[in-house]
Amino acid sequence: MKKIRRGNMVLQPNNFELEKTTVWSFPDRGDWATHVGDYRGNWTPYVPRNLIMRYSKEGDWVLDQFVGSGTTLVEAKILNRNAIGVDINPEAIKLTNERLEFNSRGSSRIVVREGNAEHLNFLKNEGIDFICTHPPYANIIKYSGGIEGDVSYLEVDDFIESMKLVAKESYRVLKPRKICAVMMGDMRKHGKVIPLGFKVMETFLSVGFKSKEIIIKEQFNCRSSKYWTTKNNNFLLLAHEYIFVFEK
Repeated sequence: MKKIRRGNMVLQPNNFELEKTTVWSFPDRGDWATHVGDYRGNWTPYVPRNLIMRYSKEGDWVLDQFVGSGTTLVEAKILNRNAIGVDINPEAIKLTNERLEFNSRGSSRIVVREGNAEHLNFLKNEGIDFICTHPPYANIIKYSGGIEGDVSYLEVDDFIESMKLVAKESYRVLKPRKICAVMMGDMRKHGKVIPLGFKVMETFLSVGFKSKEIIIKEQFNCRSSKYWTTKNNNFLLLAHEYIFVFEK
């Protein structure tokens, strides 16, 4: 797939192909449309592009309940999917709306609203075709300045309890036999690995989801890597994340 220009804006990546294995690696972060890697912790647009194209069709409703800087919604708009983006942080909502200010070939409807991923009360049961989301990794990066309900301020045990509620809401709003994709990484504390990814996976399985795929995504441009490589450590640097693909 070659780059498509609208005015001076490139709306598609060069030579894009869907991933065919369970190991994904994107050294090129991706800078088409309004994608910018300046929002710490946001995922490369190659991830939601692959997921949206594989697990949804044009006109479907896509949900990202941790919308951040809007990467998922930008891809949904380019790929002519309807989308709903939710975030507890009003600054994230503002940034997402700014990133959506471009014209595309489609007629998708994009809704962005402030809210809590634990309580998606404005969404009806089984109305979403595909969930594609990238929550914070517990309290590694703090996003909102301390807004109540922001999971990026939670220690691991409280974070997992919150993710159980997120998983339950995800199951409620998703249509039967449809897909929920969640990207999550692990943590290290006092030199020991905390398997946050698998802990989150278990929360989604516990509410009724079935595991369809576990994808390993190679991690690039992690800000902390330079710091830790200067230390005399007896542990390996974490350089991967998981994309869990669940089916309802």
